[in-house]
Amino acid sequence: MGNINNKQIYIESYGCAMNFADSEVVASIMAENGYETIPTEENADIVFINTCSIRDNAEQKIRTRLSQLKGNKKKNKELIVGVLGCMAERLKDQLMEEEKLVDIVVGPDAYRDLPSLVAEVDGGSKAINVLLSLEETYAEITPTRLNSNGVTGFISIMRGCDNMCSFCVVPFTRGRERSREPQTIVAEAQDLVNKGFKEVILLGQNVDSYLWYGGGPKKEFKKLSEEEKETSVNFANLLEMVANVDPSLRVRFSSSHPKDITDDVLYVIADHKNICNYIHLPAQSGNSRILDKMNRTYDREWYMGKVERIREIIPNCSISCDIISGFCTETEAEHEDTLTLMKWSNFDFSYMYYYSERPGTLAARKYADDVPEEVKKRRLAEIIKLQGEMSAAKNKAREGSIVTVLVEGRSKRSEHDLMGKCDESISVIFPREAYKKGQYVDVLIEKSTSNSMVGKPVGLNPYFEKLKKTEEVA
Repeated sequence: MGNINNKQIYIESYGCAMNFADSEVVASIMAENGYETIPTEENADIVFINTCSIRDNAEQKIRTRLSQLKGNKKKNKELIVGVLGCMAERLKDQLMEEEKLVDIVVGPDAYRDLPSLVAEVDGGSKAINVLLSLEETYAEITPTRLNSNGVTGFISIMRGCDNMCSFCVVPFTRGRERSREPQTIVAEAQDLVNKGFKEVILLGQNVDSYLWYGGGPKKEFKKLSEEEKETSVNFANLLEMVANVDPSLRVRFSSSHPKDITDDVLYVIADHKNICNYIHLPAQSGNSRILDKMNRTYDREWYMGKVERIREIIPNCSISCDIISGFCTETEAEHEDTLTLMKWSNFDFSYMYYYSERPGTLAARKYADDVPEEVKKRRLAEIIKLQGEMSAAKNKAREGSIVTVLVEGRSKRSEHDLMGKCDESISVIFPREAYKKGQYVDVLIEKSTSNSMVGKPVGLNPYFEKLKKTEEVA
């Protein structure tokens, strides 16, 4: 451990699950150097804001938050404020110039440097490190679980992205894609099990392109030597390795790319009861011309074929989606194609946004953002309405059935109720009775809405209880 000091850190995270997982890595790095991470900012000596740049709205939220921190800095002139993550990488010098209160700017690949950067600020300087890496995966760092429910833990299996979708800023803020050594991932999953966690979520911008062949920069499988192919680990292999850590450990992953998800991955899901029957499969649009402009590298028919294959191999698999309305040059007919794709796919739920041009992306350089904002918003409203109707209908159809729920804790609605997610990643609320956090409970669904279900418990799930008893005997 580094020099012990009395400084306390508060970390605030925005955006995707990758950012929240990164904050846990930051907390671990700082703890190794004697800093304590605390749950509130009130007594913090250092405030780190881990940022998102995926949409302009996300960046505006962070600018507002930084403005609020000016008051804290007036009260405590020794307070250190750091901006971490994607927005730090994208805006770099502007954050130092425009936001006078920012002392540290650190990109996603430079978190190991944070203790020395804090020392620079203590010495009276501003500090910045936004160098991107072809190798950094933080593989050997055991994350400090922040604000955890003690049930679900994130594991980052890779960093960066090579897809270069024309609307997306991620390749510029998180760098090139590189995969993490599989044994460190398995070890982290085992560590979570040892600490009582019941669920892991494997994270990556595109988990299906995960590939480990023993080190060095990521290559395509076809470019590996025969020797490298023999020892390589792809996402299907990794998924099975994590599932085999403990049969009672529920496994999820996000996100999949339609061009890369393979039948091997689907068969692994189908063959393992503890891998959830749920796949997040972003389409972004239902029109082939728009998909081409987005540089998604598949068309409408390809996407539909992939959905068909999922349903064929995993018949009750839940599928969710990402949708962008109003991308450059999108016509009304092309918007209708998105609606018809949604209807055909019958998504369980979707993450839906209107197009927000991001500086530096291919779309910003090549295409005019020519769909009026009011049109984007109207189309988005139609997308949201349709998805709400489909989600409500799918959940309604589950009424009268029994689902297995992993209990995450008490419901926000009532201290007398518990909540958790079923296999299909839908929130379920039921009376607490004698059940506890971390148990697998079978629940009879009695009523539902578009985003949750309510039911009554009928007992602990016999499959997971049998596993538990076998472990106790062993």
